[in-house]
Amino acid sequence: MPYVTCVDYTVSNKKFDLMYNSNFFMLETTPKPPVEELGYYYESSDYISHTDAKKTIIDKIYQVVKKYTLNKKLQLINSFQTESKNILDVGCGTGDFLEICNSNNWNVVGVEPNESARKLAIKKLNASSKIYKDIFELEHEQFDVITLWHVLEHVPDLNAYILQLKKLLKPKGVLIVAVPNYKSYDALYYKQFWAAFDVPRHLWHFSQKSIQLLFSKEKLEVVKTLPMKFDSFYVSLLSEKYKTGKSNFLKAFYIGFMSNLKAMRSKEYSSLIYALKRG
Repeated sequence: MPYVTCVDYTVSNKKFDLMYNSNFFMLETTPKPPVEELGYYYESSDYISHTDAKKTIIDKIYQVVKKYTLNKKLQLINSFQTESKNILDVGCGTGDFLEICNSNNWNVVGVEPNESARKLAIKKLNASSKIYKDIFELEHEQFDVITLWHVLEHVPDLNAYILQLKKLLKPKGVLIVAVPNYKSYDALYYKQFWAAFDVPRHLWHFSQKSIQLLFSKEKLEVVKTLPMKFDSFYVSLLSEKYKTGKSNFLKAFYIGFMSNLKAMRSKEYSSLIYALKRG
């Protein structure tokens, strides 16, 4: 029995089951599209992390919130004592986070599979900055900080990816992973309409226990867990649209607010940031 059956509202309108993995306390999108077909599911102007779109009200809200969260992300990486200031941003999209890091004296490298997003990112950075198509193109470099902002849920081979992240991380480096949390109140409320399920682009759906178990296999320990409080509002806006066909701003704001309020006690925020170090 699937945990829930969801629809791809962005591209294909196909249905996908989310099956529960009891070993890692997470959900798996089933069936997973073949790796060579995954690109098709990102071919949409609605996939906002690959564009700088400001067409709809939701786009504009996303872009305004993004400016605020970029500064919060910069504060986070600056809070860690690192050997030097070399950072790898995996899934860098159109390069906004790399741009703010670059302007604050970080040596930046990015990874972005999507060609159009990669081109936009390259334009924003200086000529010496490198942006690769795939994380496995990086073999002999190591970084003080590696960030994955809503990326891990997209990765076809989790085990290989986590092993590669460990190889690229300096012994005293920090790995920062941000992912949606299917145990949040907004996820439980919207169920199959929860926008952060985003099938089949999101292949995996994590709980806090999932992240701890998956990374502990490679001796990477969660040292800090932080909320992404704006995500509950943005995700609820999209979820309302999927559920009712309308944005329903007041209802979405209420659900987002309730999700954060309940998470003050449960710690189950809509999205969570995990800071990991080698144990």
